[in-house]
Amino acid sequence: MAYSSYEQFSTVTEALSQRNVDYLKKLLNLLPISHKLTRKNDLVKEIATHLQGKKLRAIWNTLDPVQQAAVAEATYSIDGQFQALPFEAKYGSHPHWGERKYGYFHTPSALGLFFYTSNRYSSEPGITLPGDLHLELQQFVPQPKKLTLKTSKEKPTLWAMERILYDYQSRTEQIITEHLPITHVETERVAHQDLLAILRLINLGKVAVSDKTYLPSAATIKTISPHLQGGDYYDEFVPTEDWQENHPIGPIKSLAWPLIVQATGLASLSGKKLELTPAGQKALGTDPAKTLQIAWKKWLKTRQFDELRRIDQIKGQTGKGKRGLTSPPNRRSVILAALQGCPVMEWIDVSDFRRYMIATHQTFVVSRNPENLYFLESGYGDLYDAGSDWSILQSCYLRCFLLEYAATLGLIDVGYVSPYDGEVEEVNDYWGADNLAFVSRYDGLVCFRVNALGAYCLGSVTQYTPTAVAVESTLRVLPNLDVIVTGQPLTSAETLVLELYAKQESDVVWKLNREQALSSLASGHGLKDLQQFLEKGSLDPLPNTVEQFIADLETRSQSLVDQGTARLIECNDPMLATLIANDSRTKKFCFLAGDRHLVVPTDGETKFRNALRKLGYSISLS
Repeated sequence: MAYSSYEQFSTVTEALSQRNVDYLKKLLNLLPISHKLTRKNDLVKEIATHLQGKKLRAIWNTLDPVQQAAVAEATYSIDGQFQALPFEAKYGSHPHWGERKYGYFHTPSALGLFFYTSNRYSSEPGITLPGDLHLELQQFVPQPKKLTLKTSKEKPTLWAMERILYDYQSRTEQIITEHLPITHVETERVAHQDLLAILRLINLGKVAVSDKTYLPSAATIKTISPHLQGGDYYDEFVPTEDWQENHPIGPIKSLAWPLIVQATGLASLSGKKLELTPAGQKALGTDPAKTLQIAWKKWLKTRQFDELRRIDQIKGQTGKGKRGLTSPPNRRSVILAALQGCPVMEWIDVSDFRRYMIATHQTFVVSRNPENLYFLESGYGDLYDAGSDWSILQSCYLRCFLLEYAATLGLIDVGYVSPYDGEVEEVNDYWGADNLAFVSRYDGLVCFRVNALGAYCLGSVTQYTPTAVAVESTLRVLPNLDVIVTGQPLTSAETLVLELYAKQESDVVWKLNREQALSSLASGHGLKDLQQFLEKGSLDPLPNTVEQFIADLETRSQSLVDQGTARLIECNDPMLATLIANDSRTKKFCFLAGDRHLVVPTDGETKFRNALRKLGYSISLS
């Protein structure tokens, strides 16, 4: 609903004086008076008399609950304005403004007595309360209800998808509702594993990216995906219809990680491949949770990448549309503030989260010139009207930010369906969008929850305490280190824990494996998770052999300590190596390894080279 002016008048009389006689007569008909008036001054005076004191309260009482809510929202706003989009998001409907005829308001409702516009020729009611009316309403109008974000402690299992089918016999549309199973991923532990996996792949020289776009190559994405815990979100998805093969979903996590490590300073481009920076080298031996917290904070500030570019169906971003795009850090800061208000470990529907952001005025602008962005081809699906407080641009950007970055970094657990079955609320507002298989690969995201790692990264808590895995299955833990699933099948979260320390031998049998467990411990996982998992799932006390297995792992995992990466320097004779290792200028930055080799820790390499030059030597390249 568009309005021509947002000017706030000082008085009701001033506001009424700006409307024409025809409109004032319609307002007069809303009042409990029998005599007729025709002169404008008389009309203004009579209406203004009824908009004060007990008469004003009587008019207020004639409003229906939604209309009263509209007045209340404007009454307790700073400028006395009614804001349609937040109101609809909060209350689920618009107030009744009057009767329309041929697309225009023919007769205003009683709301026309409260809200005004400076356009005297408009038949539309205004959206602003006059100043004196604004103050008087505050004397008796109750404050509007406080909005709370709808959440659930129970994990949603089904998503209701509505399809509109046309019945050619009855010539009517039918709405068919299908309930689709939701796939859930608990990302907290997954992100720990994935972070270390991508850092190791980079250290091995296996991650190649473009020197122009910084995006990973197709071969690199295929290399990364198998190393991610549980693979990518849609690795196992198979299109059910041939036309869907022309709109592939594509990578999400396996593409996001190379971008994240570059933007957060953990890796940098060397030639065509990424190599670890000193911060990346250090992260290999650091608590993954701390690294993820730092990476999250740096991602929020990066201007190197814009999540909107991942919405492939929105064209024009590299042409004229690029100039109108807003700063990504500004957009992220708004979503960050909304996430910080979310309760921990409670599921939130993405649509409810979107409505909550709109209703609480936590909105952001994606493009100042959305008319330069389009679907399919320029001139066909232009996004002319996508510059409002919330449009398809904000919805697509929000889902991408949540699924590809917040979830990949482990801050939120997610529930999703296929993007072919997903829905973006505003998609039907744009010509051409209904011809797309999906607007973005993130359309399938339907719910999320902030987990313990998210609370830590968002600043809700100062110390990170991993979420304990809820064990739903019943286990038998045998002395021979076999773990048998005797109850219902393992959940995805339970499987993630067990496969860190055991090898699967059949559908229901796993065997604790020392090599597998030591590899997981080296990746930053702890034995506490394993012990709690086995104790919660087993009906009997753990056998002594299993207790000893865990104790032995504890000893073996702490016998060697990773002190970080270092450079090995070879000297041409033992005497030179001894000299450098003992000289007061260089000995603080190196130590002997054998007769002719020096080990120089990476974090002190620059100081070592400077001291070495003072000693009269330099290092040649091999």
